[in-house]
Order: sequence, then structure tokens, then C-alpha cells
Amino acid sequence: MVVSKTVSKIEKLIELDKKHYLHPTTVPKSFIENGPKIIFHEGQGIRVTDIKGDTYIDGASMLWNVNLGHGNKELAQAAYDQMSTLAYSSSFYGYSNEKAVRLAEKVVSIAPGDLSAIFFTSGGSESNDTAFKLARFYWDLKGRSTKKKILSISRSYHGATVSAGTATGIDAFHSFAGSRDADMVRAKSHLTNCELGDKNDPNYEGCIRDVIEKEGAETIAALILEPIQGAGGVHVSPDGYLKAVKALCEENDILMISDEVICGFGRTGKMFGVDNWDVVPDIMSVAKGITSGYAQLGGVLVNKEIRDTIVQYDQILGHGFTYSGHPTACSVGLKTIEILERDNILDNVNNMEKELKKGFDYLTDKHRYFTKSRAVGLLAGFELQQDRDLDVPFSESVKPASFVVDQCFKHKLILRAADFEKGKDIVAIAPPLIINKEEISEMINIIDAAVTKFNKTIK
Repeated sequence: MVVSKTVSKIEKLIELDKKHYLHPTTVPKSFIENGPKIIFHEGQGIRVTDIKGDTYIDGASMLWNVNLGHGNKELAQAAYDQMSTLAYSSSFYGYSNEKAVRLAEKVVSIAPGDLSAIFFTSGGSESNDTAFKLARFYWDLKGRSTKKKILSISRSYHGATVSAGTATGIDAFHSFAGSRDADMVRAKSHLTNCELGDKNDPNYEGCIRDVIEKEGAETIAALILEPIQGAGGVHVSPDGYLKAVKALCEENDILMISDEVICGFGRTGKMFGVDNWDVVPDIMSVAKGITSGYAQLGGVLVNKEIRDTIVQYDQILGHGFTYSGHPTACSVGLKTIEILERDNILDNVNNMEKELKKGFDYLTDKHRYFTKSRAVGLLAGFELQQDRDLDVPFSESVKPASFVVDQCFKHKLILRAADFEKGKDIVAIAPPLIINKEEISEMINIIDAAVTKFNKTIK
């Protein structure tokens, strides 16, 4: 009887889900036909359990954001305590609250360089849209109103709102519903020599420097990029690239925006992704890991020059969100940073990066299709190729990354495929930052089994 009631409850949930819930980044027709892939019920540490009682390793930190793992009682207590005191207050009209003020001070204190003020949002897409607006607003205040364009690079992901989606280099998001920010331009990614000025490089046409020359620096407000591209396939900025881009921006009076929504708050083994290359952006977008996913919060940090210019504006700042500076979210953010620092989480990230790379080396030696593994902290990935020595991809019909991710799921490991780009079959890995050596080994064993299964499908 108990089993029957449980089955009935699950079936009811599935039907209600299909009938009433429009899911983001999901194939609607397939969802209606098949229902939800999983309905989560609870989580603890690096694991989540569904309503059927099956437990999975969360090898993706859900959406790169549950940095401190699931079921963290300190974060829950921080939220409860704040909700019990002051759950919400507005930041409009000069209103403030203590937790927002203290989090602003804390984030600025750990941010690189002269980033000196933060505008709070509810998440990453809002943060990047806000970064674009503040960049344009800054140039307006400086009397250079022609500087409106935002320059992004290929394979980037910056969000799903109109402007952030337009800046995104993944077609499904960039093209969705015909929504466009007209003042957006795109360049090729990760061409260090070109950005240093080598016009003889065969890839020069379409690089950032070339686009600036063609569009005119006087029309470009800012350039946005991720230190390590996440959803685009865990593409790591080559050594020297970010410094070359920053110098190019300074040369042309273009603000550099670092999208740290995924990379920030320890994911890469440093507090922020740009710290790996000692680069200081003019503007920095954050979200996700700032609360370890326990509350909706994001922000945009600006340097002292931008901050000092904006605070001289004597009319209303026509931008803001209902939940800007949400006291409960800010309380969780403060506790998240406290735990990151107190428990030396970044040390663990760097140690587990080494363990993950050892596992990758093992898989590379064992499987001829496994290749191009990379990891910076616990932001990692690998590729599957028909011939890794000749850099030959599988045909589009094979879809090896999706196959391996599906097999991992069957073995109770959640990963994600990044195979939207022709010739790129990438599996992304980003477990919670609290993962240990034994759990890394468990993940590697499951990936091993999944790739072994894939190997048997190739004739």
C-alpha cells in the first residue's frame, strides 16, 4: 500500500509538471512526451536524492553554483535567522539594510585591484545586463555618448535576458525569439597573438583588435568575457590572453567586463577567475557561488573611477531590481564567504584539482577517444574525438558527449554535455568545492565505465 501511494504521488507530480511548468533550457516537445528526467527531493554534501530515493553525485554543482555542497546547515541557519529578523527590505529611494552593507564591504575587500563598489542583482543574467547599462551610463556621464556597443567573444555564455542573451555566443540563446540588443558585436575568442597586434596571423580577421578597428573604438563601451568559458565548453583563456585583452581595452578606452558568474568565489582555486592571471577588470559580474546557490543573488562590481563618476550624478539612477540587496540573500552571501575563508576551501579546490587531473591522465591512457582534458580548480572538462592525434571529431550524428553524460546519469553521476558547437564534443565537470579524494575517485570510475560503454558502440 505504501509503495502504491508513493508511485501514485510520483505519477501525479509528473503529470502536474508536464501540465503547468514551463522549464528553462529544456526541449519542450520532448519534455511533454517524456516528463521530467529527475525530480529532486533532498541533498547532502556532493549528493542529491530524488523522490524515488535514488542518490546521485552532483558532478555539476547543479548549475555551477552549489559550491559548498547541499544541506549546509550554516547557510540554512543564516537564512532563517535573517528571515526571522528582517526577511526583506527595499534598497530603492536610499533605503538600506545592514547585511547588504556588510556584504558590499566584504566583497569589495576580496575583489582584485580597485574594484570598490557593488550593485546588487538577483542573478547572473541581471548582473551582465546591469554591467552593460552601467558601462554605457558611465560613458554618457563622461560626455562620450557614442560609446554604446558591447563586444563579446565566440563560445561565450552571459545569460538569457535580452542583452545578455545577445552577447552570448551560443545560438540557442543568442537567437531565441528574435530578441536583440542592437548595440552588440562579436569577435573570435582566445587569439592572443592577434590581440597583441600580429596582423600576419591567419586568424587576425574577426579578432577583438580587428573588430575594434572596423567598428571604431569611439563606438564601443565595453568588452565582456569569461576568464574560463563555462557553458561554452570549459575553454580556458590561454596564458597572456587576458593581459593582452586588458591592454587592448586600455589602449582604446574600452571598459573590460569580467563575467565571473561561474568562475567567482573559489570555483577556479582562486577567489575570482581573473586572479589566476593577475588581471584587474574595470567591471566584474558575479552571482551563483556568492551564496552557493542557497539564495538568489548577484552583483556588479565597478572600479573606483566608475564609482566616483556615478555618485556625482544628481538625478535618479533609473535602474534597479525589487530584490537588489535582499537582506536574506546577503546574509547567506556573508556566511558563504565566511565558510570559504574559515575552512580553507580554496586549498581543498587546488588539492582536488590535482586529484581530478590524475584521474584524467588515467582515462587518457585507457581510452583512445578521451582527450583534451583540462581543469582549473574544479572547473573542468574533457573531449571525445574520433582521432585525437589528428584532431578529428566524431560525425555530428554520433553525439559522444551526450552519450557519455547519459551513461554517467545511469550510474548516478550528474554531468553536463557541451556539444552545441560543430566538431566539439565536450563533457563539463564542476563538483561542489567540498569534494574529497575518495569522491573524485568515485566520479572517475563512473566516467571510466561510461566511456567504456561508448567505446563499444564504435565499430
